[in-house]
Amino acid sequence: MGGPSAEREVSLSTGRECAIALRDEGFEVVEVDAGPDLAARLAEISPDVVFNALHGRWGEDGCVQGLLEWMGLPYTHSGVLASALAMDKTRSKEVFRSAGLPVADSLLAPRTEVMARHVMTPPYVVKPNNEGSSVGVYLVHDGANAPPQLSPEMPDTVLVETYLPGRELTVSVRGDYAFAVTDILSEGWYDYAAKYTPGGSRHVCPAEIPAEISDACRDYALRAHRALGCRGVSRSDFRWDEARGVAGIFILETNTQPGMTPTSLTPEQAQVDGSGFGALCRWMVEDASCGR
Repeated sequence: MGGPSAEREVSLSTGRECAIALRDEGFEVVEVDAGPDLAARLAEISPDVVFNALHGRWGEDGCVQGLLEWMGLPYTHSGVLASALAMDKTRSKEVFRSAGLPVADSLLAPRTEVMARHVMTPPYVVKPNNEGSSVGVYLVHDGANAPPQLSPEMPDTVLVETYLPGRELTVSVRGDYAFAVTDILSEGWYDYAAKYTPGGSRHVCPAEIPAEISDACRDYALRAHRALGCRGVSRSDFRWDEARGVAGIFILETNTQPGMTPTSLTPEQAQVDGSGFGALCRWMVEDASCGR
């Protein structure tokens, strides 16, 4: 848990919640704030299973997965390749397209160029190519006179993506099973604060949408999980333009390390499904392995 990424605080919260749930399930749990001494700490602890509660770079992009493979320690969630692919939004879009999944048009551009001119006709979204949790997301509205002025923390190369109107839907996958669809309702953009501040957004699960839309989202989430080679639990996010029916569904990204905080979506979906948070965490431990 923890780690050095921009999503450190979210990871600490995920780690705390999962540790509590796993202790309630009867496991002996050691909480480790991942730092440069991670390999030495793991060698000292010699765990039966590593529950990966890290978010963001280093923790869900294949880096820590490679370390765990090297050490021969069984771990939860996706392996090296799936983690690296899913974290890279441009490459994961290429995988989605090859699997026949609908994605938004996008391009990679230098941040200096994005701040100098509109590299895409508004409305569009600017975000890092390899971060999650809506970290560093800029929405450029239709008719905007000036390009966005990005913060110095944004990477040198950023992803510019056509803005997709509509509702925010999400589906978690556990193994070969897709949970119910969640409809995310928030005031304005579903940003970092809306995701992790209590009351920042309202989640309707199962979503009050036509059955054909729900079935399509669950099917797309499973296909995305398989196309990337994900293992364990993942969560895929969608935008749905109601006026276009099934043709209005687009997959935004697949998260191989879904948040497990008190306001997170995957635990809520598991609860609605009847499994519960503790049972979900137990399943992930029992599913852990090397060679993922």
